[in-house]
Amino acid sequence: MTAFFDSHAGYPLDNRFRKPVEWYSTLTCLLAMAVVGHYYRQVGISLWSVFGIECALLALATLRAWQGWKIYKFHINLRWLPTYELRSEEIPYSPTELFLGMGFWWSQPHSQRLYQARLPENKHLRARNESYMWARAFSREHPGHWASRWMDNPSRLNPVAPLPPVGGDPALHGIEPDELPIWTARSERVAHTVVLGTTRVGKTRLAELLVTQDIRRGNVVIVFDPKGDAQLLMRMYAECSRCGRAKDFWFFHLGFPEISDRYSPISSIGRITEVATRIANPIPGEGNSAAFKQFVWLYVNIIARAASALGMSPTYKLIYQYAADLDGLAEQYLVHWLDREHAGWADSFESKGNRLEPKVLQARIQQTGRTVKIIELMDFLGQTDWHDPIADGLLSVLANNKSKYQALINSLFPLLEKLTTGKVSELLSPNWDNLDDTRRIFDWDKIMDTGGVVYVGLDSLSDPEVAAAVGNAMFADLTSTAGRRYKYGTAYGQRQSFDVKNSRGVSIHADEFNELIGDEFVPMLNKAGGAGYEVTVYTQTWSDVEAKIGNRAKAAQIGGNLNTLIMLRVKNVETAELLTDQLPKVEIQTSTLMSGANDVQNPDDFADFSSSAQDRITAREVPMLSPADLVQLPKGQAFALLEGGQLVKVRLPLATSTDDDPHWPRHLTGVTRYMRQQYARYVEQAEGEAAIPGDFEGGAIGEVTVEGKGHGF
Repeated sequence: MTAFFDSHAGYPLDNRFRKPVEWYSTLTCLLAMAVVGHYYRQVGISLWSVFGIECALLALATLRAWQGWKIYKFHINLRWLPTYELRSEEIPYSPTELFLGMGFWWSQPHSQRLYQARLPENKHLRARNESYMWARAFSREHPGHWASRWMDNPSRLNPVAPLPPVGGDPALHGIEPDELPIWTARSERVAHTVVLGTTRVGKTRLAELLVTQDIRRGNVVIVFDPKGDAQLLMRMYAECSRCGRAKDFWFFHLGFPEISDRYSPISSIGRITEVATRIANPIPGEGNSAAFKQFVWLYVNIIARAASALGMSPTYKLIYQYAADLDGLAEQYLVHWLDREHAGWADSFESKGNRLEPKVLQARIQQTGRTVKIIELMDFLGQTDWHDPIADGLLSVLANNKSKYQALINSLFPLLEKLTTGKVSELLSPNWDNLDDTRRIFDWDKIMDTGGVVYVGLDSLSDPEVAAAVGNAMFADLTSTAGRRYKYGTAYGQRQSFDVKNSRGVSIHADEFNELIGDEFVPMLNKAGGAGYEVTVYTQTWSDVEAKIGNRAKAAQIGGNLNTLIMLRVKNVETAELLTDQLPKVEIQTSTLMSGANDVQNPDDFADFSSSAQDRITAREVPMLSPADLVQLPKGQAFALLEGGQLVKVRLPLATSTDDDPHWPRHLTGVTRYMRQQYARYVEQAEGEAAIPGDFEGGAIGEVTVEGKGHGF
């Protein structure tokens, strides 16, 4: 049926850029109907015959009019760039599929049409043609003129309608006028997704769309937002409220410790060595710094093991306390160990025969910088054959000069100072025994168990080093949790579901993820699929990932675990080639006009010359898509490789809400205003502009209303 209505069916070249000549046939048929209806008596045709002729002519006129309309619609679509908005409640939802927007599956005909659209002879059909530029110039010079108002009307039928402020080339989407909703199977999510796009082209709005559907599906949803996008926060809260999951919403933000829920990145561990790994990860480890990072790891690991053996839960504050006072921790542990394993040791220790002389003791103090009790304990244990792994580790560090050893781990203290200063310390090192603090405390096992939705604001614009350290530690904690879920099944930690088929999926969205990743990100992606994790990461360029990792091969390893690629407008060719290099080449057809004239050589021939004119159609192989096409994408549009590398062109919907939405979190006015101003400053700095003045410069973030006792919200 489609081929029947398509006037190009069966032709070697699908030329939709010509005039809609089918309308000439339509007009001819209509005139013939009028002639037959007026003169049928003169030619002696019966009424039934007239009726049959009129019906046949009307059917032909309708067919040719429809075929001509398809051509004209294609011309309109080439220069038309409509705004695509959906209210939250209008976003399509399916429990088995994921909605991405409106678009089409890109194939060879679209590459053919895009090539033809860029030919000089078709320039008049493009959006920014001569008529369009003249209309814009006239509107600027005559802003109140009636003609200006008509030309500025954003109607689809206005041939010079102004384009929305999204830039790019409308023809990239306009070459297919018959778009349809794009869905991808939910099963593809566990293969993980990467979203690439430069600043302000729609990455976060795409995140809103995906997060909204994940919340409706009942998934555990964890969103990392380093910069702080106010609309994303408000959208998450509104959707939780709309779905009856407001009680499951958790708010963690380093910039708002007064109302934030609390979380310790190093308290929930599978192995004690994870504490040292999470603390040491943010410390540079390239080149000469690698050895110092290893010393830091060793030092923190010894502290964590001793503190854990004493029944203490590791926190940043605890690690910092004993990093600065290792002697105090060592004394506690050594006494604890000796009391447990060697009863009666104290009598031997207090014996005068085992005590150091004052001069020797003073010399040892000056030599090592240790306390009197530690030096005496070290001397006492040196006379025995008693060993303990933790005690031996402590003694190996204590045997070094204190000042010299601290010089080796000097990079540890500035990081811990930032993580334990001010009110942020209360978030990252929560005091479980303080009943006066009603802010909730969570860990990932609890979030998995209750089906939580977590917004993680890292406030990286204020302190990127702390943001990176906390985000990196959170990822490491999620990796550890993924390992347990991978080992024991995806229902691990979910008390309400012990059936793997009914267990909740875990949707993780990481904006600006290049600021958060570390070495633990690779095993997380490897384990995440089996653990039910659906990881979606967002960044501007892949070079950002390589720069953060510091190893191109390792960055490629991360990319190899991200099977679905969604690419919005990008600014450099290297990032664009991540998509275009995965596409096959296609053949496009070109039409060449050839004409010539030759003299007739035979004097007896009647003709004096001969001429010929012909159109030659040739095929040549070209890339299905070029990197330049990705640089010219309008905002809010993307190419995607879905379901095994199938190329899709998609328009992303902008989720909107109105003031009458009862689920919009109006009690967060102060928080969201501050976040908007901070994000605006980030965008302007990224674009090379001056920062705008605002209340946040003076530290005033506006009034923050907190609803609900013991809840950040």
